[in-house]
Order: sequence, then C-alpha cells, then structure tokens
Amino acid sequence: MRSEAAASAETANQRSGRILLMVTAIGWGLNWSVLKFVLQDWPPLFARGSAGLLGAVGLAAFAAFRGECFVVPREARLRLAAAAGINVFAWMGFTALSLNWLKVSEGALIAYSMPIWAMLIAWPLLGERPNNRSLLALALGVSGIAVLMGGPDLAGGKLPGILFALAAAILFAIGTVTARMTVPMNPTALTAWQVALGCLPMVILSLFLEQPHIFSLSLPGLCGLVYMAAGPMALCYLTWFGALRRLPASVAATGMLLVPIVGALSAIPLLGDRLGGREILAVALTLSGVGLALRRSGKLT
Repeated sequence: MRSEAAASAETANQRSGRILLMVTAIGWGLNWSVLKFVLQDWPPLFARGSAGLLGAVGLAAFAAFRGECFVVPREARLRLAAAAGINVFAWMGFTALSLNWLKVSEGALIAYSMPIWAMLIAWPLLGERPNNRSLLALALGVSGIAVLMGGPDLAGGKLPGILFALAAAILFAIGTVTARMTVPMNPTALTAWQVALGCLPMVILSLFLEQPHIFSLSLPGLCGLVYMAAGPMALCYLTWFGALRRLPASVAATGMLLVPIVGALSAIPLLGDRLGGREILAVALTLSGVGLALRRSGKLT
C-alpha cells in the first residue's frame, strides 16, 4: 500500500513538473519576441535588468502577502549569491551582452546548447547517466534549434559574443543541475532575492556601458516591459525552479529547447515573421525531442 501511494505521489509530482516546465518554456519563448519592442527604446542589459527588478518587487510583494520570511540564513548567503549569479545574471546578462557582437539567431543557438552541458554535468554530480532515449531526445532537439537558427558565423570579430553566450549556457546548466541544493527559504521570497540580486548588476553595468535614455520608453515598449517583469522574470522563474524540484535535470534542460521554438512561432503574429519550410522542420524536430524526453515510460536502454 505504501509503495502504491509513493508511486502515485511521484506520478503527480512528475505531472506537475511537466506543467511547470511548459509554462516556463512558453513564457520565456514569448519573451524573445516581446523583447524586440523594448529593445527599440532601451539597450539589452538595461531592458532585462529593469524588468527583473520590477519582477522582483512583484515577487516580494506576493511573498509578503503570504507572510513569507525574507531573512536569509547566514550560512546560506554565499550560496544565494552564487545561485543568483548563475541562474539570473549569467543567463540573462551574458546573453544580453553577447548581442553586442552576435545576431539574435547566433546568440540563441550557442545559448541553447545548455542541455548538452546540463546532461554532461548531471552525470558525475547527480549520477544521472544518460540513456539512449535521453541522447536521442537531445539530438532531435538540438537539431531542431540548429535548423531554426542556422550556424554562427565565427568571423568578423565575434569571439567575445561567442564566449559570453557559451559562458551563459554552461553556467545556467550548472545552475540547472545544482538547483536542488537550495537555500532553506520559502520559494517566492527566495526567487525574489535571486532575481533582484541577479538583475541589479545588469542595471548598474548598463548605466556605465550602455548609457540608456530612461525616459525614451514608448507605449509598446512599456507594455513589453510589463510583460517581461510579470512573466519571464517573476512567474517563469518560480515555475522553472518548481520544475527543477520535480524533474531530472536533463529532462528539464531538454524541455528548454522549446523556448526558441515558441519565440519563432510567436514572432509570426507579433512581428509579422513568416513560417517557412525550415521553421516547420525545426518545430517538428524539437517537439519530437522534447516529447521523447518528457515521456514517463518506454525507456530505451
């Protein structure tokens, strides 16, 4: 009886993890198109950092409403700072900086090599040895992203951008694998701290490197900023950390391959982009890989 109850609880846990993962992928995917409206008025670091700080304020208000404690245990402060640097600043900040040298398609292709690194890192750290199904799922997903984005052009002084995007991918993979080594705090307050600590340096760096015109934000840009703050920087970080607590790191990382696919599809109604044969093939490959990774049974060995 106990084993049946445990199996039922594990099934429910996996199901909720997959739902949280889909919410994260859709929210972050839409952000690629919405971000373009904000980038017409503000530079990348300032746009993402400002949205993150607004999202952190919203998360803090919600956590306060729920009566969560914001005090970080002394022994966990360094761990919190490291998590904020890896999960927020490195991913959002480094990918934003990479766009100073790379096209969006080039930066995205390198950044979404993250599942490869997560699978490799999870093997020695967590003992999650990839099986044939995991490898096939990853190969399908990465092939889809490669078809969608095309290969990066390494010429023309793009090495700094490539290094920033690659660093973002590897560090976010480390954050994905080690996410279960959490700080002992309530999830909403903890996420508010991580987003705030990760985004504040982006804004500070932007003031020196990008020199943004703060009051140049248009109405479309303002709407985009509100979405970025409420969705990708607040809700989606909550759902992402929730998914990581319920799913294997390699599965969660492979699910993130949906993000650029959602971004490409959302650009059709939002930005007027067209869906051609390459995009259809990319969607088919990536959805096949993610679907295979999220299956509960029928493992290939």
